[in-house]
Amino acid sequence: MNLAVHGLEGKIAEAITYYQDEHTLVGKCDFVMANPPFNVDLVDAERIKGDPRLPFGLPGVNKAKKVSNGNYLWISYFWSYLSGKGRAGFVMSSQASSAGHGEKEVRQKIVETGDVDVMISIRSNFFYTRTVPCELWHFDRAKPTERRDKVLMIDARNVYRKVTRKIYDFSPEQMKNMAAIVWLYRGQRERFLALVKDYFGRVCAESNAVPAALATFAATFADLCGRFDRLTDAVAKHAELGAEKKQSLADAATELREASALYETDRKKLLAGLRTFGQKYAKALPSENAAQHAARKAFDPIAEAIRGLIKQVDLLYKLAARIGDLGGQLPLPLGEGRGEGEAAFEPRTVRRLLKQLDEERKAAEEQLKHAAYFHRQVAWLQDRFPKAELQAVPGLVKLVDRKEIEEGDWSLTPGRYVGVAPPEEDEDFDFEQTIRDIHTELADLNKEAVVLAAKIQENLEELGI
Repeated sequence: MNLAVHGLEGKIAEAITYYQDEHTLVGKCDFVMANPPFNVDLVDAERIKGDPRLPFGLPGVNKAKKVSNGNYLWISYFWSYLSGKGRAGFVMSSQASSAGHGEKEVRQKIVETGDVDVMISIRSNFFYTRTVPCELWHFDRAKPTERRDKVLMIDARNVYRKVTRKIYDFSPEQMKNMAAIVWLYRGQRERFLALVKDYFGRVCAESNAVPAALATFAATFADLCGRFDRLTDAVAKHAELGAEKKQSLADAATELREASALYETDRKKLLAGLRTFGQKYAKALPSENAAQHAARKAFDPIAEAIRGLIKQVDLLYKLAARIGDLGGQLPLPLGEGRGEGEAAFEPRTVRRLLKQLDEERKAAEEQLKHAAYFHRQVAWLQDRFPKAELQAVPGLVKLVDRKEIEEGDWSLTPGRYVGVAPPEEDEDFDFEQTIRDIHTELADLNKEAVVLAAKIQENLEELGI
């Protein structure tokens, strides 16, 4: 099924892998990728004793002559399948990287081969059917001499994107950033710099689309403001309307005009900044580390201005909606003889325009966020690896040698080595995204509640209650 989903072909044989090697793969594979079943118990030790796929021996046999946990059977299989230049990447239960007794003995032997290359911890809820945290193991039988006694430890448990209440994953950029760390470890500095360069290209491309998104928002906003101004003038002439209602509308209109004036000033300043940045970098993206840092520094205040303008766009919509609500509550005549301001404010038209403005607000804010998002990827990489060279980052990554692993009881759990990241203030905290995440979680819970309620009802009916 997995092969079919990905448009691949392969030789499929019916067998129990623990006892049968239908493909006779030992020493033949240049690449191995796998997601084996975790924590399978009670594999018959007598049937697999002496299997050439288990060069490190059995991971532990109980009194019933059963292998109590099959994790290290799989790990041994994947290592044994590799050719002299082979590389493997597979998912494994997080408990395997620090398991004791016979499993630790097998792990020690594997570490001593020098073939363990990279270990990555990922948080729970990355699987659709299992919630357990896990590790991504990577072997490289052709590791160069200078790295043979070293293992790159990456703790990516705090790197994730929330898909649903129960499912997380990596965004494309998060995966690229994790890969970039490995590139530095392997001495592929040019790939790291190329990724940063690509991010600057995305910054320029997304910034180039900002003026049009803001212009669309501005057109609808200007239409509404014109209607609000005419309404305010008309209301001021209605003697039968109470002073309190007139004042509320006038105050709201004043607040909207003031906010609009500030927004217009900041909008022009931001667009000028984006234009200047694009003119300098879009046609000649920085490819060297120093130039990339200079470009990032040049965009830092623009990113801050983007965050400010997003708040202003949101405020303008809220203030416009407030006037729309106030106008809708006024007892204005809607028949013949109504004034120009009242005709311009026709409630149904205003509601339609406010709905349109809300959609355009979201589109404008998303476009602004896109430009800031790719700048944030640059900042994430540069803040952690300012010299475009691998270095230890508390809570994220550390290159450890075999002596340190031995002192760590041969554990391959990244969190044991990388330490804890210092607390830092999240200046890019996205309130709306957080609310969307909560909304997603609530929607999932509501769906589950409906299904559960229907099941309860069905069970009660079967019981004749």
